[in-house]
Amino acid sequence: MFCKASLVTVALALIASASPITVESGIRIPLNKRGSLTKSDGSFNLEKALRETVKTKNKHRQNLINIATNLGESVFAEGSQILPLASLPIHLNKRQKEALTDEDSDLEWAGQLTIGTPGQTFLVDMDTGSSDLWVPSSSCTSCGSKHTYNAASSSTSHQQSGNFTIQYGDGSTASGNIYTDTVTIAGISATNQTFSAVTSESQEFQADPTDGLIGLAFPPLSNLRQNPFFVTASNEKAVPSSEFGFKLASSGSELYLGGTDSSLFKGSIEYHTLSSSNGFWQIGGASAIVNGTTVTSGFQTIIDSGTTIMYGPPSDVQTFYAAIPGSAVFDQNSGYYSYPCNSTPAVAFSWGGQQWPMTSANFNLGETAEGSGQCVGALAGQDLGLGSNVWLFGDSWMKNVYTAFSFDQNAVGFAQLA
Repeated sequence: MFCKASLVTVALALIASASPITVESGIRIPLNKRGSLTKSDGSFNLEKALRETVKTKNKHRQNLINIATNLGESVFAEGSQILPLASLPIHLNKRQKEALTDEDSDLEWAGQLTIGTPGQTFLVDMDTGSSDLWVPSSSCTSCGSKHTYNAASSSTSHQQSGNFTIQYGDGSTASGNIYTDTVTIAGISATNQTFSAVTSESQEFQADPTDGLIGLAFPPLSNLRQNPFFVTASNEKAVPSSEFGFKLASSGSELYLGGTDSSLFKGSIEYHTLSSSNGFWQIGGASAIVNGTTVTSGFQTIIDSGTTIMYGPPSDVQTFYAAIPGSAVFDQNSGYYSYPCNSTPAVAFSWGGQQWPMTSANFNLGETAEGSGQCVGALAGQDLGLGSNVWLFGDSWMKNVYTAFSFDQNAVGFAQLA
């Protein structure tokens, strides 16, 4: 699921003082955005999308396991359930086991951080849909040329009890020791930050240029049962504000830690208080609007930068596409629909305030086949186990707005891109 496509430069801005937030007060470091689910001929890459769906299902399956462990299942949304581990179709599994499989259509937003004293550098995926930090260990036997963490080389490293385990879409498992150490992003440091250094990786990850992942959600999603990096940094007063903002785009993208970058959006940010304390960046009262008509409303949404596609309960998604003239089921098992490319629907979402439109480019994942005239929509119908009324919004949505994630206000906010 990992790409060899041209890298798009984005920036991570971190505020350095408690003065009012301005662009000049931030420190920017480059991030890399890779690939899409659209092939070079303009057609939709279903195989890559299936890999993405399996990855998303297993990620949130683990999140639900973590929530059950940390808070108990009583906080689950109605209809939530821990689904069986998802796996790829057999023909994709076989292909995935070939050496250096070309997986050039995964979407990730990655940036550099250092761990230890002196700092050891890693490129990690920035993920608002999880809460743990993990990188490869120096004792990893299947991590290829990735950067690895050597605990013995850090004077501030301390091994902790327990073990960290993650599961991959091909059915394999990676685990590693747990440590605390100093983690730093562009001069912002969290001391005694808990993380894992894994000792093996599946082939799914070996071809990816990122070394690991850093979660930006809440502690209940943590497999490590510890505070995520940004929570630790906020508690240690390393940032003046417990808020961060995302602009995701084909160019000029940015993650801003410690506030929001007012140069990247117009007007004010429309904030919505979190509707759950389960650990997700989840807001309720959402409505889906197609061609000016509300087709479904009152649902919950999880905002997840670590996911590409938008997902909704299959029955709701069926209702959504029924409002689009000429739409049809494209792949029943994966829940993808198509619509006439020459009449892209006007799609928007609202959380009780203004309507936030999707661009036609962000809603379109490509033609069902080259020259077919039918395009695949970025919203798929899938039961992810998150709840009967819960939708998951990945970066196909986030690319349409400036998104603020506020621990201070316990809210997610949207603003119009500048």
